[in-house]
Amino acid sequence: MAGPKPSKPSIIRTNIYSLTLILFLCIFSYLFGLWQHGGPTSLLPATTSATTVVDIACSTATATATAAAPKTIDFTAHHVAATSSEAVIKTYPLCNISYSEYTPCQDGKRSLKFSRRRLIYRERHCPAKNELLKCRVPAPYGYRNPFAWPTSRDLVWYANVPHKELTVEKAMQNWIRYEGDRFRFPGGGTMFPNGADAYIDDIGKLINLNDGSIRTAIDTGCGVASWGAYLLSRNIITMSFAPRDTHEAQVQFALERGVPALIGVLAAERLPYPSRAFDMAHCSRCLIPWNQFGGIYLIEVDRVLRPGGYWILSGPPINWKKHARGWQRTKEDLNKEQTAIENVAKSLCWEKIKENGDIAIWQKPINHLNCKTNQKLSQNPTFCPVQDPDKAWYTQMVTCLTRLPEVSSNRETAGGELAKWPQRLNAVPPRISKGTVKGITPEIFQQNSELWKKRLSYYKTMNNQLGQSGRYRNILDMNAHLGGFAAALIDFPVWVMNVVPVEAKINTLGVIYERGLIGTYHNWCEAMSTYPRTYDLIHADSVFSLYKDRCESEDILLEMDRILRPEGGVIFRDDVDELVKVKRIIDALKWQSEIVDHEDGPLEREKLLFAVKLYWTAPAEETASKSS
Repeated sequence: MAGPKPSKPSIIRTNIYSLTLILFLCIFSYLFGLWQHGGPTSLLPATTSATTVVDIACSTATATATAAAPKTIDFTAHHVAATSSEAVIKTYPLCNISYSEYTPCQDGKRSLKFSRRRLIYRERHCPAKNELLKCRVPAPYGYRNPFAWPTSRDLVWYANVPHKELTVEKAMQNWIRYEGDRFRFPGGGTMFPNGADAYIDDIGKLINLNDGSIRTAIDTGCGVASWGAYLLSRNIITMSFAPRDTHEAQVQFALERGVPALIGVLAAERLPYPSRAFDMAHCSRCLIPWNQFGGIYLIEVDRVLRPGGYWILSGPPINWKKHARGWQRTKEDLNKEQTAIENVAKSLCWEKIKENGDIAIWQKPINHLNCKTNQKLSQNPTFCPVQDPDKAWYTQMVTCLTRLPEVSSNRETAGGELAKWPQRLNAVPPRISKGTVKGITPEIFQQNSELWKKRLSYYKTMNNQLGQSGRYRNILDMNAHLGGFAAALIDFPVWVMNVVPVEAKINTLGVIYERGLIGTYHNWCEAMSTYPRTYDLIHADSVFSLYKDRCESEDILLEMDRILRPEGGVIFRDDVDELVKVKRIIDALKWQSEIVDHEDGPLEREKLLFAVKLYWTAPAEETASKSS
């Protein structure tokens, strides 16, 4: 039986209560939304926060303070990072002019603490955390943007590298000349006084440099890198390296010329490159004792040399019958040295294919099938036990022969045959096609290549200088992965140093070399093995997410400031929260910057931060006092 109907006034009262509750909830939600997204200040009381300015001592890290909030930027997607009510602005003073060429991990004073045996003191020896500089490394007074490539190959501003020592020391060898406000590089070298071009032509008569089979090269003890500079016109890219030693600024000159180079030395640790990386290795009077220490240095060259690759040696002891008197050594001594080198090369199963005049060339076998048979009949070096031949960051050299991947026939190239250049750039690298790079399939590789073409197009809409020929030359990719960014830039007059961080989940540097590109391993908690003002443009993809909780962001950014040229550019891409933190620090470094949306739109958490380091130099009086 139905109950009695409610009275009409009761229904009205119930509806009024419901409407009142709904209206209250709507108003509350609206006000809460305005507060959460930083709405009009007229609706919420204005608040102010105290700001503290902290000066940081130049020499060591003594202060710890959080960075200041930047100017308000509309991200559209409204991702925000948590901030404290009291913002603290950190300032970074200028370092003394004595630090204008500071290389933290190759510091001359620190190196004296280490053994001189096998040049160990010339290796990387980085400062402790409490020794890190917290100041901005100055350019010398009068610093100018380098000449555009290819003019830079031949000319460098004197103010940028104010060192005349080599013009005197190497005057008879045609390395470098001082001409008023600039240096000129005629292309000469100790063993090629007629110029690197003529010297390379001589090499080209002995092996084929023109068919694309040789793309990557390494020059040990490179001087001012003229060999690598002139190989570029033949589509061969060279990793040049030399120690920071008595030949002041030789690697710095190479970098100012727009030629790839790093500070490095063959000493006790492996070179920071993967196995099977280079088509050609070169030593022109590099003064490396190839026949000593059980042949360990040639064994290391063998590790980084590709199957079928070439080793070129000119200078002592090659052609000793002609040069013994000029080298001020006896014929017996030089003959003994060459015989010892020949024996080491033979023990590595290399074949000496040419010796013509001052040049000798050996070739590494394409596989180790015959070598294994020969090793059973000889004493040394034995094959290394199973290990990771690509592990090369603070890894000790060993006097055993790095094993090549297994093959089924004498004609098969160990690890897979590479396409010739330029097809090599976009062909699926053998390391990927053979499934030796975990998680990377041929399809993923091809998709990655297309992705970076898209991203580069977007970058150019944000930074129109990327499309200007000559604006950038030396480029650093701090987290290169498969080298897609460098590959997308291949038609520009630039070169890219592709860094694979040792903390990366997958070691992809071997893939990068199989594409015909160059790079190195590195840990961004430490300084890079290069001079200040090396790079015109730096690309940092997910670097700060990778190093979160590993080291301080400010130390990575101070290192970026050190190696970036005045008016150089940086492209960061990372999670928005990381970029907000980065922007606060680079604002304190006096960079101009702007955060923009991801190429796929504002709803992506990953954002981009475009930055430019402003032009500034040390005062004139400081530079003058240093020179005197």
